Amino acid sequence: MTPDHHLLIVDDDPDIRGLLSDFLTQAGYRVSTACDGREMRLKLDVNVIDLVVLDLMLPGVDGLALCRQLREVSNVPVIMLTARGTLDDRIAGLEEGADDYLAKPFDPRELLLRIQTVLRRALSFPQRARIDEAASIRFSGWELDTRARHVLSPDGVVVHLGNSDFRVLRLLLQHPNRPLSREFLRNHAFDKDSQPFDRAVDVCVSRLRQHLSAELIRTVRNEGYMLSASDVASQ
Repeated sequence: MTPDHHLLIVDDDPDIRGLLSDFLTQAGYRVSTACDGREMRLKLDVNVIDLVVLDLMLPGVDGLALCRQLREVSNVPVIMLTARGTLDDRIAGLEEGADDYLAKPFDPRELLLRIQTVLRRALSFPQRARIDEAASIRFSGWELDTRARHVLSPDGVVVHLGNSDFRVLRLLLQHPNRPLSREFLRNHAFDKDSQPFDRAVDVCVSRLRQHLSAELIRTVRNEGYMLSASDVASQ
């Protein structure tokens, strides 16, 4: 697995933040850091984060509460760090939605292995496979009918999609909350023999924004387009 993911380290100890940031950056990851829950939310608002390393003992709102709040709006993987390594503490973290639990002190190499394992498990989760085969996909109050190739609005209005618009939307739904480059969308949404013009993807996204809520498809600077939805479900 190529480590090209964006990690967020949330810890009130600046030495730990600096150590982990340097180590994981050297391992090939993009790394952001936060010292508390407020800064964590700010970073999550402006970045597409693939995994959060979250300290349990934080000033103000603790890690357990932050993990619970995060689970209400996102399925981003979470690895909990804590100086309290009892069984009850580990169970509490897992019950709040953490994907893994690591007691301090720890070797950064072990954290790296756990990050790789959790990301690999998240990527292999059969959500994408279900979406590939689904007859309909629900997201943010909308529903895509993959056979009729139309979307149904929250108000019950049917919007028919052209072939390229349908394929672009379906790709975005296969990778919710992850930016997809124009090149990726162009290579997968258009016939390879059609030689689509350079702005074909931009035109498709512009039409989709007119059909859907404009806020659903975000432009991620220097990365491409992203479907911003935390409730994608297939049937």
